[in-house]
Amino acid sequence: MRVGLVCPYSLSLPGGVQGQVLGLARALRNLGHNVRVLAPCDGPPPDSGVTPLGNSIPLASNGSVAPIAPDAANALRTIAALRDEAFDIVHLHEPMVPGPTMTALLFADEPLVGTFHRAGASSAYDKLRPVVRSFGRRLSLRCAVSEDARATAHDALGGDYELVFNGIETDRFTKATAWPTDGPTVFFIGRHEHRKGLGVLLEAMASLPKDLHLWVAGDGPQTAELQATVKGDQRIEWLGRISDDEVARRLKGADVFCAPSLHGESFGVVLLEAMAAQTAIVASDLPGYRNVARPDSDALLVPPGDSVALAVALRRVLDDRRLGADLVRAGEVRAEEFSMDRLAERYEQLYGSLLATRA
Repeated sequence: MRVGLVCPYSLSLPGGVQGQVLGLARALRNLGHNVRVLAPCDGPPPDSGVTPLGNSIPLASNGSVAPIAPDAANALRTIAALRDEAFDIVHLHEPMVPGPTMTALLFADEPLVGTFHRAGASSAYDKLRPVVRSFGRRLSLRCAVSEDARATAHDALGGDYELVFNGIETDRFTKATAWPTDGPTVFFIGRHEHRKGLGVLLEAMASLPKDLHLWVAGDGPQTAELQATVKGDQRIEWLGRISDDEVARRLKGADVFCAPSLHGESFGVVLLEAMAAQTAIVASDLPGYRNVARPDSDALLVPPGDSVALAVALRRVLDDRRLGADLVRAGEVRAEEFSMDRLAERYEQLYGSLLATRA
């Protein structure tokens, strides 16, 4: 099959949807399919199988910032790419985001598959409900990555949704070389914004051991403010943005991966990555994280925003080696259930059924 995967967000910036699209493309190619990714890029394409559609602009969305490309030039490039590639299937990730996916939704002649990742209320969906419902009827098949994502999409568009999961390329984390440490180490990675809960983790550090090290990766609008709150704490290392390879190595080297998000997580891909890297997890008890992490089996989950409970859970894992080992063993098994190869096989089945039905 010739498959076009369309992503609305710039591939030059890290993000959950971008990672899913690129990983799925690689896995589908391994199954023998001809796959092309169409997406904005604010620099060189990150993969040889990418058709860059132009630069992005930042848009506030769901408590974060989304790098989208809603301009006319991007739309024209999308239409031209769809015409030139002659795909059998066009797979849109977040079909209702202005830019390439919505352009493809309106102008592609091929069967359209739409995967919905977003969870939580959307003011745009609410205001434009009649319009998005009309556009949604052009989708031949609708998929959602979690129950929360399915509920969000259904409220906005109606219709039926195939529940699929997000996937991870397990080998990248399982086979990573551990980053060296100088003592017990906790790792955080994420955009430095309120919903990711880094401030809660930094508050918890006040009651954690003096020999503990905290790696903080990423950046964002709160970076300077958060650094000021813990100024002088030599236990905390601010890494900024790091490469995918370094992410895997830091996950492998850390004793605990901490995900203290407050809301807005539809699926815990980063938790699966930590599981594959054989690292124990302490995270917020959010529906999106429960999609992959079973409480007290694959991870310790604590109430969002509770720095005291977070500190207690981190201490438990760091002090109890048996508990940490049990979490790691369960997590390894759990991560394999969500491998990108399995996800690609699932989409292959869905594509094939859709083409057979249309034929």
